[in-house]
Formats: sequence, C-alpha cells, structure tokens
Amino acid sequence: MTQCVVVQVGQCGNQIGCRFWDLALREYDNYKKSGLYDDATGAFFHAADSRSVEDGRSRQLKARAVLLDTEEGVIGEILQGPLRGLFDRTRLVTGVSGAGNNWAVGHLTYGATYRDKIVDQVRKAAEECDSLQSFFLIHSMGGGTGSGLGTKVLGLLKDEFPEACRIAVPVFPSPEDDVVVSPYNSLLAVRELTENADCAALVGNRALLDILNTEAKSHGGPNSKSARKRQRGSERPFDAMNNIVADMLLDMTAPARFEGSLNMDLNEIATNLVPFPRLHYLVPSVSPVRTVSAPAPSGGPDRLFGDAFAKGHQLIKAEPKRGLHLACALVLRGNVQVSDLRRNIESVKPLLRFASWNPEGWKTSMCSVPPVGHSQSLLALANTTGVKATFVELSARFATLYRKKAYLHHYLQVEGMERSFFSEALTSLRSLIDEYRHLDAGAGECIPVAARLNIAK
Repeated sequence: MTQCVVVQVGQCGNQIGCRFWDLALREYDNYKKSGLYDDATGAFFHAADSRSVEDGRSRQLKARAVLLDTEEGVIGEILQGPLRGLFDRTRLVTGVSGAGNNWAVGHLTYGATYRDKIVDQVRKAAEECDSLQSFFLIHSMGGGTGSGLGTKVLGLLKDEFPEACRIAVPVFPSPEDDVVVSPYNSLLAVRELTENADCAALVGNRALLDILNTEAKSHGGPNSKSARKRQRGSERPFDAMNNIVADMLLDMTAPARFEGSLNMDLNEIATNLVPFPRLHYLVPSVSPVRTVSAPAPSGGPDRLFGDAFAKGHQLIKAEPKRGLHLACALVLRGNVQVSDLRRNIESVKPLLRFASWNPEGWKTSMCSVPPVGHSQSLLALANTTGVKATFVELSARFATLYRKKAYLHHYLQVEGMERSFFSEALTSLRSLIDEYRHLDAGAGECIPVAARLNIAK
C-alpha cells in the first residue's frame, strides 16, 4: 500500500486541510468500527501510541501532514481544538509576522528563512511512509503565504522528491476579493504551479459562493433553515466553502483510503489526465454537493452524472461543454454498478468534445464506501481547455493593476525581488493561454510548431 503526505500552507490551506482530516476520521469511525489500523488507513495516517485517548475517540492515528504558516493564529487554534492530538507537533512550522499579502515575502523571505526546517519536516514525514506515492499541497492563490510560501514548497518538493507525484489544490480568489494585490500574487503563483506541479485541481471562491447561493435557494432561500444557521454564525460562509473543498478531497482520495471494485492510484490522475506537462490544470466537479448545514440527497447514478457535468457543480468557473476535453477522471463512491457507469458515460459523450487523439479519454474508479450520510457520490476531474477562462480573467485583472504600477513598490522592496519576475510570470501565463487556444482551434490536432515545443517542456 502506498502513502501520501498532505502539506497545508497558510490560513486557507490549514483550514481546508483540517476539515479534510476531520471528515476523513469520521469516515473511518463510520466504516471501520473496530478502529484497527490497516494498510488502507495507512495511506494518509500512521499509527501512534494507542494509549492516547481524547474526547472519547481513540487517537491511535496521526495524520501524514505538515502544517505551515507565516503567523501563529490558525495553527494555534488547531492546537487548541478537537484535532490537536492528530498532528505531530514537530511537523508544524510557523512564523510570527505573516507575509502581508505579498507573494515576494512568502516566497523569497520566508522561503529562504524556513527552507531547511520545511525540508527537514517534510523529509521526516516522508520517511514514515513505506512507499511514498504523492504529496498534496493545499494553499490559496490570493494571499502572500499561500501563493508565495505555498509555491516555494512546491518547488522544494520537486527538488527533494522528484519521483513523488505533486498534486496541488490551489484556491483562487474571487474578483471581489478584499486583497487588492491578489492578481499579483496569483499571477506569480501560477507560473510556479505550471512549472512544478504534476497536476492541480483548481478551486475558485466565486464558484464556491455560487454553489452555496444555489443550495440556499433550493432549500428555501434566505429564510431557510440553512440560511438562518449561517446568519446566526453557527456556520460561516467560509466554513461551508471549506467543507465543499474538503469533500472533493475525500472523494479524490477515497480509492486510496477504501476498497473498491475498480480502484485508482492517486498518481494515475497525473499519468492519465495530463498528456502535456504544462497543461495539468483540472476542473473538479462534485455531485451531490455536501454542506455542513444541508447535506444534499443523492438521486441515483443518472442524477449524479447530470449534475457533475453541469456548471453549477464545478469548483472553478469553466465552460466544460464548450472547451476541448483532453481527458476526464470519474471517481464513483457507493453502490454503483459498472453498467450504470458505462450507460452514463455513453449519454455524456455527445455533450462533450474530446481531443481527436483521445476520444475515449476516460479514467474511472469505483469505491464501495460512500460519503457519510449518502449512498453515492461522483467526482469528475476534467482536463479541459475550458479552464483557460480562469487564466484569461487573471491576466486582465493583473493588467489593470500593473498598467498603473499600483502597489508595485511593496514587492520590489523585498530582497531578491525584481520587476522581471512579473514580466516572466506574465509571459508564462500568456503562453499557457495560447497553448489552450491552439488546442481548441485545432481540436487537439493543428498545433503550431512553436506551441508544440512549448507544450512539451
């Protein structure tokens, strides 16, 4: 059995990560009544002192995780919370002053200061694995720590563990984000993601908020029980958003954590969904959407497929039915038959445009264990050129700021930061957009020589 290590960076990364661990433990409690440690459990947990018991739950398990932040607040809360016994305290690396919403501070200043300590803790977490398969990196793109230190860690993982698959889960800010320099941070971070990740399951705050608004309307609108619960503060909007992302991670990792008739190794996501190294950005879509306040009922396999390929269930804004699909993975959980899978793939095929050289570009997995409280679920991970809309919008938002050189001095005063970082990152982003456009225009066939060379890097 292979194992994975999760690296959580910044406030966003640590909050999503901790929600994932909490839900993963609930799944084990629900489906492994004996609480025994086995190979499947060992994919994301390792055995610890079985005598330790907190809050009535046996803490025999420790998370295969490294928690990083440039300030102490969020990790301090974790150490005071119900999951405090789950994490090895030597795997927690924090600063004091924070990155000030500045990619350069996170990437260059903190990256240099904490490099050796981060590498040491990640290496120790890796050494606890009998067969390390992949790293998950959870981080935001808009803040200084997630975008800067997060992508610095990604580069370190590539250098130190080149054989292990690097799966990133970056959270993009919405256009209404209150961090005015988030376009700078996101642009600089995308270049690092493009160069150093094996694949990235994109998440967008705007898409998550739209999902929540749709869910509220379907459950009675602003006066519904779920809406009133949020208004009372028992469920903050970001808690619900984090829950959706954590559920996506649960589904993605389910084949590694539980048995199934058609299991998929996590490194197969990158192997099967990424035909060109740079074009490794995936659009995740979940069905049903599960929130803290109002878990949605599933409606059978046909409903699952119908929703999973609808824009309202995507975790990032994209146009899946307009873009060209390079490949698509389907992770089914629960009581679903192979005949259901095949029938629905055939029904979805006419709605999607696949590259001519990969018309049967489906990778499927069937896990017998459904999410807690549900009988079935489906996660779709689509490598589609429709994702370019995210990068086009980012390019436009960056240009609006950079044209006026607004806030640029905050970056250039950081030691090691140069204006060329911006121009090189913009060139990389434009190249990425062009590669998607060339594939779109030729349905994956007529790609100019220069673009082919760029894609093959």
